[in-house]
Amino acid sequence: MSTSVVVLFSGQGAQKVGMGRDLAEASPAVQALFEQVDSKLNAPLSQIMFEGPIEELTRTSRCQPALYAHGLALLELLKQEMPDLQIAAAAGLSLGEFTAHAAAGSFDFATGLDLVFQRGSFMEQACLETQGTMLAMIGGDEEAVRAVAQEANVDVANLNAPGQIVLSGSKEGIEKAAAISKEHGIKRAIPLTVAGAYHSRLMQSAQEKLASALASATIQSPAIPVISNFRAAPVTTPEDIRATLTAQVTGSVRWVESMCHLIDAGHTRFIELGPDSTLTGLMGKIDRSVTVTSITSLESLKAAVEQLQAS
Repeated sequence: MSTSVVVLFSGQGAQKVGMGRDLAEASPAVQALFEQVDSKLNAPLSQIMFEGPIEELTRTSRCQPALYAHGLALLELLKQEMPDLQIAAAAGLSLGEFTAHAAAGSFDFATGLDLVFQRGSFMEQACLETQGTMLAMIGGDEEAVRAVAQEANVDVANLNAPGQIVLSGSKEGIEKAAAISKEHGIKRAIPLTVAGAYHSRLMQSAQEKLASALASATIQSPAIPVISNFRAAPVTTPEDIRATLTAQVTGSVRWVESMCHLIDAGHTRFIELGPDSTLTGLMGKIDRSVTVTSITSLESLKAAVEQLQAS
């Protein structure tokens, strides 16, 4: 009997020096995939993934295609190990939503790679042109955090888990949000070390450029449901995929609602594919009744396969 799972893909911030090296050394198919990435981008991205430096890998235009390629490499190896595995749905945090669409067949690997490279480049440029940053709000409810955001004139970027919401906006606005957070019952306000104000109005120029790139990309309906961060619901048509991937650049990542949608649909087994286990940790705060397996490397892949085969 085949095992049914939902695959989840990492977002920006999960990147680590060394990511993918073990996969490429173990699999000619993965090695070929990474060579395709280097050729397509005309840059030694795989070398940067394997060896760093971390400052280069962390650049938005580098880490987004790196995470995209790494997530799909892990999925390829998982499918090789478990050809009967049934992928029932897919989702990804921010950048990871593009990886989810590639996994679902909304576009081919090369098209997705081109889109995420452009997205990363557009966002990197928007960061350079604006003075923005982000702030994690820990221990407050959504209503209170939204009140802080409105008063500080910043945006709600990520609703990651209950009691974990991220604000994004101008440096002045974020400083004000941090200063007034305790007045609204927020336990902690933690500044994030980021290049700019992702998922905020300061990314408007990147959103407009990405809309143009998506308009000319070949996109089709996915073979499995893909949950949109922006809508917290599946998107099925090429028009909806373009619209939601565009809106996501300045819109909120509604991760809690996205995961609850999948759980309410009856899904109970999830696999996270990426360099770290951030999404597994978030699910532990969203709903502890479901099973999440994190696959970050060749070693954890083998352990996950054993676990899945035994279940």
